[in-house]
Order: sequence, then C-alpha cells, then structure tokens
Amino acid sequence: MTPETSETSTTSGTRYPTGIGTSDLHTIQVLGHDLAGELMGKIGFAELAYWLATKRRPTAGQLRVFEAVLVSLADHGFTPTAIAARLTLYSAPDSLQGAIAAGLLGGGSRFLGVTEDTGRYLHESLATVGDTDAFTDADWDDAARALLTSARAEKRKVPGLGHPNHKDGDPRTPVMFAIAEEERLLGPHLRLFAALGRVAPEVLGRALPLNGAGVAGAALADAGLPLTMLRGFALLARTAGLIGQLAEELDTPIAPAVYDEVDRHALYSPPEE
Repeated sequence: MTPETSETSTTSGTRYPTGIGTSDLHTIQVLGHDLAGELMGKIGFAELAYWLATKRRPTAGQLRVFEAVLVSLADHGFTPTAIAARLTLYSAPDSLQGAIAAGLLGGGSRFLGVTEDTGRYLHESLATVGDTDAFTDADWDDAARALLTSARAEKRKVPGLGHPNHKDGDPRTPVMFAIAEEERLLGPHLRLFAALGRVAPEVLGRALPLNGAGVAGAALADAGLPLTMLRGFALLARTAGLIGQLAEELDTPIAPAVYDEVDRHALYSPPEE
C-alpha cells in the first residue's frame, strides 16, 4: 500500500484526495467554496488562478503584480508560438484546441520558458548568497558580480539577460519594478535581478538589458508563486494572446501566405547516394 493511499483506503476501494474541486447533483465546490454562490461574479480570473496554484488567496499587492505579469506576457506579435498556432489552424481549421496547443508547445528556453528559468536561477543563487535582510545595493552588486563572474568562467548564460529586439532596454522591465515597489513586493529575487543588470557591463563587457520574461519570473517568485509553476503562468498568459491571434487569423488570415512563401522558396537538395 502506497503512502498516498494508506490513510484513504476503504472497504469500497482506494480514494483520491484533492482540495481543488468537486461536484455533486446540485453544487460545484472549488477550494472549499460554492462556485456559483460564492465565487462567480465576486472574484477575478487571475485571483482564482493564484488561489488554485497556491491554495491561498493573494493579497491585493500580490494580485496586482500577478496580473501585471500576465498582461506583460500575453502577446508579442508574430512570435514562433503565434505563427505555429496560425499555421496549425490553417491546417486543421476544425481544431481550435489543436492550434492553441501548438502555440503553447513552443514555450521553451527561448520563448516563455525564460520566466521559469530566471525565477529558478535567482532562487538557487540566493541560496548561495546567504542572509540578505540587511543588504545594501552595494551588497547586491557584489553578489551579482560574483555570480556573473562565475557564469562567465563556466561559459554559462544567465537567464533573463538580453533581448533580441529591445537592446536598449525592455519597456516592461522598469514598469514591473515600479509596480513591485509600489506594492512593497520588491523582494530578494527582483533585487538580485536588478543588480545583475547593473553589473553586467562591468563583468561581461557589454550592456545586457533585463528582459521582460526574466523580470516576470523574479516578480512572480517575490509575489509568492511556486517556482515549479512559473512556466505554467507564462503559458496561461500566452493562451489569451493565442486566442487573439487565432481570432484575427480567422478574419484576416496570413497562414496561407506564410505557407506559400516557405513552399515556393524551399531549396530541395536530395542526399548523395
């Protein structure tokens, strides 16, 4: 008998415990509350998403930071995720869910996954720094300098640094820092991330802007969201963007032109025998 079932087995068989939700003939329960009577029309979707992931309701500040992150990651134009979704809809117009899934499957180390990668990197780095309660900006800079020096020696990239388009600064980053500070949620993850940006030119020899996906990961970590779920929140945000992309695709399609462009310019080189 496994630990998960040792205390929940009955004569009628194994039980499967959950604190998320359940339903019966007349009611639906979510997180211990009546969905229809206590939640619908009384809480927002972002609040529910935070609550579902953490099993606790967010403070007003945590909710504002969380919502700002979701907005910041929703859509960035014709990214690979959006193009994949549009092409999948063109190929299978009867499968909206397939098109959305195709876009979400592209959330990895270059797009969307940076949110989780940065949050995890900062959290693991903080564990090596020690007690930061009394840290000044100079102390944070020293810690960041040591981390970047180590990464450079080991030829490792630091997630969250640099952006292919916003080379002079990601416009989302200062806004996210400002919101976190206003809500008194400028915690150790964001402070270390800011320090990495300050000392990067000195250590790496070039300025690398702190990108929006990275600051999102730092902000989510300081807002109390679980690190294991950070990529999930990025995908949650991008789902809204993909729905918008697909709605536009139905009205003004670009997928046929993308397909024709690639097909007409394909260079066929058969393997040598």
